[in-house]
Amino acid sequence: MEVALIQFNTAGKKYYFSTNHLDLNAEDHVVVETIRGMEIGKVSSLKEIENQDITQEIKPILRKATQQDINDYQENLQLAKYVFEYTKELVIQMGLEMKIVEASYTLDRKKLLISFEAEERIDFRELVRSLSQQYQTRIELRQIGPRDAAKIIGGIGPCGLMLCCSTFIGEFDTISIKMAKNQNLSLNPQKISGVCGKLLCCIKYEDDVYSELKEKMPDVSQIIQTQEGKAKVVNINILGQKVQVKYLEDERYEWLELDQINL
Repeated sequence: MEVALIQFNTAGKKYYFSTNHLDLNAEDHVVVETIRGMEIGKVSSLKEIENQDITQEIKPILRKATQQDINDYQENLQLAKYVFEYTKELVIQMGLEMKIVEASYTLDRKKLLISFEAEERIDFRELVRSLSQQYQTRIELRQIGPRDAAKIIGGIGPCGLMLCCSTFIGEFDTISIKMAKNQNLSLNPQKISGVCGKLLCCIKYEDDVYSELKEKMPDVSQIIQTQEGKAKVVNINILGQKVQVKYLEDERYEWLELDQINL
């Protein structure tokens, strides 16, 4: 079976769909039916998979996007901007403790999807009723976390570059404080947290390299043998593959290469 990887927004997750025997190329826009409704996506790549490798239903692509589909999509984007502002005003009027992050229509406008961020569970039934009366379509509100909100909104990271999550990360990896410790990073939350308030995604990028390099190095406080006698490891430079030692005999400090010590 020939399948296409379809992406619905920049840095978004990619999903498999059957090409449905359509003549497709990468970058083509197509119309598909998702759990959200009818949507336009872009073909990221094409591949052949064996039937025995299929473990779940793969929906077919409905059609190549027509010019009318593209026009409808662009119009929906503009309409969603007004929905976004109107919904924010309603939230303020109703005194709801929630932050509206995004509003979007399905291609056929049978559903209006609104994403929001909130620290606690919100009773938004009155909000849904008001929106349904205003827009005469099905309303779906979806609560998202701070990482997903940052991905949608975008911004500048502490490195000065556009956020990784909004430019190329399709799916979020699990990031742990153990990774920060593994790389000898400052554990100050302000220095290792992103604009979402969660641990920086980039902590994951080099963690495997640090883990591999650390296997060759002694631990801090370990007593090792050097060419000038026994010494205590007081610091390590993982990427530089060097260790700082304090000699037990005269309490001198010195940086040494790994080939200058015996573990």
